[in-house]
Amino acid sequence: MSVQEYPLGISFEFFPPNTQVGRDKLVMTRDALASRQPRFFSVTYGAGGSTQKRTLSTVRSVRESGITTAPHLSCVGSEKAMLREVLTQFREDGIDSLVALRGDLPSGMSGIGDLGYANELVEFIRDETGDHFEIAVGAYPESHPQAESFERDLQHFVRKMNAGANLAITQYFFNADSYFHFVERVRALGVEAPIVPGIMPITNYSKLARFSDACGAEIPRWIRKQLEAYSDDSESIAAFGEEVISLLCQRLLDGGAPGLHFYTLNQAEPTLKVVDNITG
Repeated sequence: MSVQEYPLGISFEFFPPNTQVGRDKLVMTRDALASRQPRFFSVTYGAGGSTQKRTLSTVRSVRESGITTAPHLSCVGSEKAMLREVLTQFREDGIDSLVALRGDLPSGMSGIGDLGYANELVEFIRDETGDHFEIAVGAYPESHPQAESFERDLQHFVRKMNAGANLAITQYFFNADSYFHFVERVRALGVEAPIVPGIMPITNYSKLARFSDACGAEIPRWIRKQLEAYSDDSESIAAFGEEVISLLCQRLLDGGAPGLHFYTLNQAEPTLKVVDNITG
């Protein structure tokens, strides 16, 4: 079975570029990844609407590929009136898929806004728009970095799903067992919706370590040590990363994952190599 034949296939995430060079590069990345017939693209959105305009313009550009595009929408630091306006704009643009997230409070902003949690955002979207949007939410197989405990984090996740989410996309991870354990636990709590693994290609150790420390994604010791050994040998890091992530993806699919969602960082080649390895 090829990855395209899995229930949710593959999908790719972009972030809104802030320069013309970045926008031009994203168009090329978009076209290269669209050739693999993903189920959808997603586009990130800053907390409190901090990248709202760039997100919408990026979504419009990405949608020119003909691929369904799902903007992220975060609620922390946002008022209901502003969120209502964004939802109206999305609907007017023909957008029917969203990724609903709590988000982080923007620097310098003291109030959390009208909605403090992702389950409240999902409920708000459903109250405002009914079933217009397919809603994806976040999941944390290794627990959210701010969670009081793993058990409490599971409860928070179940609330998001029960609020009306259609599917979940996980934070990236490198230990497949953490994903399988998470899925087993939430299935026992009554969650039946698809839970799609989030995948981060490995291309730069220092950036990966910084991202992972911030979001609570564990880099296994053996991966850290090998990446450290390569130092600034970018070719060896890329080759090792391609092998590690390809094997991870295949194990996830073989174990029942409904698809894969790649955090591309607006780069096509590292993701394409992995996708081609598991579809070839």
